[in-house]
Amino acid sequence: MRAWRAVRPGPVGSSAPLRFGAEPMPSPLAGELLVRVLACGVCRTDLHVVEGDLPVHRRAVTPGHEVVAEVVSVPDGDGDVAVGDRVGIPWLRHTCGVCRYCLRGAENLCPRSRYTGWDADGGYAEFATVPADFALPLPAGYSDEELAPLLCAGIIGYHALIRAEVPEKGVLGIYGFGGSAHLTAQIALARGARVHVMTRDPAARELASALGADSVQGAADAPPEPLDSAILFAPVGELVLPAMAALDAGGTLAIAGIHLTDIPPLNYERHLFRERQIRSVTSNTRLQAREFLTLAQRYRLKVSTHPYPLEHADRALRDLSLGRFDGAAVLMP
Repeated sequence: MRAWRAVRPGPVGSSAPLRFGAEPMPSPLAGELLVRVLACGVCRTDLHVVEGDLPVHRRAVTPGHEVVAEVVSVPDGDGDVAVGDRVGIPWLRHTCGVCRYCLRGAENLCPRSRYTGWDADGGYAEFATVPADFALPLPAGYSDEELAPLLCAGIIGYHALIRAEVPEKGVLGIYGFGGSAHLTAQIALARGARVHVMTRDPAARELASALGADSVQGAADAPPEPLDSAILFAPVGELVLPAMAALDAGGTLAIAGIHLTDIPPLNYERHLFRERQIRSVTSNTRLQAREFLTLAQRYRLKVSTHPYPLEHADRALRDLSLGRFDGAAVLMP
C-alpha cells in the first residue's frame, strides 16, 4: 500500500519531515478492524505531530486521525460491525478502562490513553487498523469527504463547546475559524447562541458570515458585546488575553488545542477578576463523540472541505500551516 510517514519532525515549509512510498499492509491485532481508507481529514494536530510540537510517541508514524473507512476484516466474534460497513477512526484509540478517570466517565483523561496518528499509524495511507471498540458509527447524508473533518474537528469542537459552558441563548466568542471552529459555530447557532467570530483570515471571515455568525472581526479585536463564553481554536497564546478581557462576569474561556504557544502574563483585574475562568480541553470521550455525530445527523452541518490526493499530503499540511484555505483539507486516496 501507499502511505506517509513522519520520519524527521520539523517545519513542513523548510524541511522534509514526511516520506511517501510503499509500505507493508497493516496487520490488525486482536480486537482490531482492518479498514480501507476512503478519506482522511488533515488536522492541525497532524501538523503538530509532523513538525515536532508534540513529542514523538511512535517513530516514523503515519499521521491522520479523521479517517472515514470501509471495513475489510473484523475480529472473530464481533457482531457489531460487518465487512463493507463504513466506520470512523477518531483521535482517541485506546483507554485502560480501569483507572479512576475511566471509571468516572472521563476516559479522555486516562493516563494510559493512546491516539491514532501519534501512538499508532493513522489514515495518511490506503489501509489502516482501529480497535473495534473505538470505531465510530457515521451519520447518513454526508459524503466521505464531508465526514472526515467531523471525526476530530467536529468532535473536539463539541467538547470545547461543553467546556465553555455557553448558557441558553448565550453569547459565544470564537477565536480562530478553521476546520473545527466552523463546525462548532453551527452547533452553537443551532442551539440559539449568538456567535461572534474573531479571525485574521479573510476567507475564514467570509465563511463565518455565510454560516450566520452575528459578527466577524480581526483576531484580537473586541467583540460588539460582552461574551458569556469563548473558545480559542487558534494555537496562539497571545489571544488568551483579548479573549479573557472580552468575557463578561462569570464567563469561561475554553482552549481547544492540544498545543498552544506561551500565554503572556495575565492582569488579575483585567482578565480574571469577577469569576472569569480558563479551561483546557483534552481529547474527548467516546460518548461525546457519539453525541456529536448524532447532532451532526440532526442539524446537517455544512462542511467546508478542500480535497487533496493522498500523494499531496505534504502540500495540504503546508497550506494548513500558511492558512491558505478555509474549512478543512481532506486527503482522498
